[in-house]
Amino acid sequence: MASLSGYLPYAFALIIAIPFLVLLRQFVHSYITLKNQEIKILSIKSNSENKTHSYERMTLFLERIKPSNLIQKFDKDLETHEFIFLTEKTINEEFEYNSSQQLYITKNSWQHIVDSKLAVIDLLHTTYKGFNNGPNLDEFKTVFIMSYMNGEDYISSTIESLRKEIIIIA
Repeated sequence: MASLSGYLPYAFALIIAIPFLVLLRQFVHSYITLKNQEIKILSIKSNSENKTHSYERMTLFLERIKPSNLIQKFDKDLETHEFIFLTEKTINEEFEYNSSQQLYITKNSWQHIVDSKLAVIDLLHTTYKGFNNGPNLDEFKTVFIMSYMNGEDYISSTIESLRKEIIIIA
């Protein structure tokens, strides 16, 4: 019995320490779980912000390619073919600059954006081809804007569909 009495203080300390170790383990496990949840929430929030930013950038792109905004660009002393070339170049460059936004935008909306871009470029060329001889720039701009206004407002409908999608996401 004398030999067991030497281990009694260690046994007593072990009995007292075990509940503390169990509580410490539960605390650490709970802390790690909460931190993982926080990281997931921040990741979701960041992804949502990226999506929102993408929709904003593509809406701005669409606004910039509206014919009413395009006709105000560039020098008034340009030839019509120079205006068409510079306008098409600007549209394509800005589209390429924003092309990474398709990662955050639905496939359907991205296709509407591409279709709107191509329709504006096509309208530039068909308007020019509609003249028998080279029009002056003011005549061309007038016919260009009127052709867009008399047709389907595909840019505004694309912006509206983006607006509806961003409401769903947010």
